[in-house]
Amino acid sequence: MAQVRIAPWHEDDLDLLRELNSPDTRKHTGGPETDEQVLARHDRYVHFAGTGQGAMFTLVLPDGARAGSVGYWGRDWRDQPVYELGWAVLPTYRGQGLATVAVRAVIDVLRARQDRRYAHAYPSVDNPASNAVCRKAGFSLLGETDFEYPPGQLMRANDWQLDLTAPPTGS
Repeated sequence: MAQVRIAPWHEDDLDLLRELNSPDTRKHTGGPETDEQVLARHDRYVHFAGTGQGAMFTLVLPDGARAGSVGYWGRDWRDQPVYELGWAVLPTYRGQGLATVAVRAVIDVLRARQDRRYAHAYPSVDNPASNAVCRKAGFSLLGETDFEYPPGQLMRANDWQLDLTAPPTGS
């Protein structure tokens, strides 16, 4: 299994966010943002954990390299409070199972919170890698849905759900 740990998003992670803002990495999520949008996103990520409504993390390799991001935030979905998860991995590190390990680590954080029953992820139906992460991390596919992301733009996504009260699945 891939070796990666998650670390809370830090002020020093702006360069990572700029790297993740590439056309390739953002092709399923509305395309690259302006530098002003990236700076605003970074500020939100740095201060997010202090709000109690979610947290962003970096994917840290054993040598200290930053390979991507993963996070969770609360939302209402179909009249129910849930957690939404999202992640991105730099092209150099894709295909190594890092996102799956990182998503499982976030699921452990959410299970420990014991405040919402379900976690969801909404990858584009055209994003086989992120859909595979959902499957490998133990989510169940509920079906396709129209999902607004980025704000103001509808995308066709798969609705994946994980019951946080159920025992963790194996690898």
